[in-house]
Amino acid sequence: MAWRFQGKVQLGGLLLSLLGWVCSCVTTALPQWKTQSLELNEMETQMMGLWEVCVNQEEVAFVCKAFDSFLSLPQELQVSRILMVTSNGLGLLGLLLSGLGSECFQLHKIRGVFKNWFCLLGGILEASASVTTLFPVSWVAHITIRDFMDDSIPEIVPRWEFGDALYLGWAAGIFLALGGLFLIFSASLGKIVSSLWMASPSVSPSSDAVDDSAVSFHLKPGPRTLMI
Repeated sequence: MAWRFQGKVQLGGLLLSLLGWVCSCVTTALPQWKTQSLELNEMETQMMGLWEVCVNQEEVAFVCKAFDSFLSLPQELQVSRILMVTSNGLGLLGLLLSGLGSECFQLHKIRGVFKNWFCLLGGILEASASVTTLFPVSWVAHITIRDFMDDSIPEIVPRWEFGDALYLGWAAGIFLALGGLFLIFSASLGKIVSSLWMASPSVSPSSDAVDDSAVSFHLKPGPRTLMI
């Protein structure tokens, strides 16, 4: 029963990790990290992401232009690009390792304690992917709030606001964190069950059981009676 419960926990961790990894990849690719609307032209919205800047003109066009140089990016976007790519790699590697260590994947050469170690390592990688997702998203949000509340900038100057990618990035970080915790818990549960199984006394054959050869009887002919 415990192993079946462990399998359910592993499956939940894998699904949460997969959902978080997909959301993290989409967050990395989306250009809506920052949005800006011009008061003079409300039909036009500017967006800035990790890879490109886009202009959305309602019912007209959606135009994007990639950044010419990595060094031309603001510091928070430079670090965010590196961390988000790292997060995608860690999340994918964690999914592969935890998948090998789950009960859903059965391989003759991977059993017992090795599956628990794979699941534990996968959970740690998913938790690390969560950190490397939440940190850049939160940092960009902090810089956006700081610039928006800066009194030294004239009010007539347009200011950047939160984009949809930030909210998706926060959701991805939460899913990755929950998935990693579930996987780590399932690996710990597997170690407990394994230790209890090894500590349980082996069933010895009953002393009442006797070998068939020991209970074999040899009938000896009785003494013949003399008939007089």
